[in-house]
Amino acid sequence: MANTDTPPSAVRILVVDDFEPWRRQVCSIVQTRPELRVVAEAADGLDAVQKAQELQPDLILLDIGLPNLDGLEAAKRIRQVASGARIIFVTQNGDKDIVRAALGMGARGYVLKTHAGSDLLPAVAGVLGGDDFVSSGIELDQSSETEDS
Repeated sequence: MANTDTPPSAVRILVVDDFEPWRRQVCSIVQTRPELRVVAEAADGLDAVQKAQELQPDLILLDIGLPNLDGLEAAKRIRQVASGARIIFVTQNGDKDIVRAALGMGARGYVLKTHAGSDLLPAVAGVLGGDDFVSSGIELDQSSETEDS
């Protein structure tokens, strides 16, 4: 359900996580900023794709471990149906290969749930400003991120 009092200039956000209390926490953090508006929530990957297509949000905060369709596959589908939406994964999975896969498929940010209190708003601001963001708790080898020519 869309928030009907969202100002036209507000950043429209879809929050996706299968654990309802966590979605509430993420919404609480995001809504401390007046320019950010949660317009919908989803509890699984299929619902996330459907809501992304219907609502065309500016930003999607997406978990990886989702029922029906995992977050990585949901993100791939979302890129097709809502190509303008920026994606930030907010997840407990800090595996380097998963992080690389998420960023490699077009996500602009990766926030560990354990760091969400300190990293979520900076991640949102950075991604909306055109930067990529990876939680401070994730160490990626810089040399493995460069492509060979």
